Amino acid sequence: MGKDEGLAGGSGGHQLGEEISLKLGRRVGCHKPRMSFHGPMVSLALLSCSCGVLVAAPIQFNFKDPKGVNNIVFKTDAPLESINGTASGVSGSVTFDPDLPGTVKGKLVVAAASLHVANTMMKEHLHGENWMEVAKYPEITFDVVSANHVKSEGNVSTMDVTGNLTIKGVTKSLTVPVKLTYLKDKLKARVPNKEGDLLVLRTSFTIRRNDFGINAAKFEEKVSNEIELNLSLAGMAPRS
Repeated sequence: MGKDEGLAGGSGGHQLGEEISLKLGRRVGCHKPRMSFHGPMVSLALLSCSCGVLVAAPIQFNFKDPKGVNNIVFKTDAPLESINGTASGVSGSVTFDPDLPGTVKGKLVVAAASLHVANTMMKEHLHGENWMEVAKYPEITFDVVSANHVKSEGNVSTMDVTGNLTIKGVTKSLTVPVKLTYLKDKLKARVPNKEGDLLVLRTSFTIRRNDFGINAAKFEEKVSNEIELNLSLAGMAPRS
């Protein structure tokens, strides 16, 4: 056999290429094996082109928690008073790909009427027309636009998420640090008899009430302009 015949596929090369192609076709699960007529290297190229690669699809997580555990904590620290409150009316959905965490998208919604402080009169003022005007602006929303500086280790991803925060009809672009923990098959640990995954979200950041027209530049001795927010949320992706 000449040198060229051994590479390009004489009778021996043809038989070897066909044998390799058939064996690999069975191993990788193509629709049917392809026979080579030009040697083993071309057989491998055909296999790589014709066989589909299975990739995990992004998962949609619902953040409306039937247990009511999801919550947001807010705090203002003014010279005369420090005020702490919560918001429990969280909903929305986030699409997350465990293999590509930086592609995260979604929208979180908070029912403004769920904003709560312990003092009854203070809560009435908070919901009233001078402050949050919950009857006129029933929702606070955050729409995810992009994620940058993504770092992943195991099932935990940290990133800077940029999105549009809307409060009282005013929308501002905001970039916040976010930690996402993907818990595969852990939904039943949170909700009995429910199979599926969890996505745990943690973030802390500060906004200014003046930016959103929340009784801007008033009563700052009792209610600071800066409001600290801490989000502790878990989204569910049930499987039927």
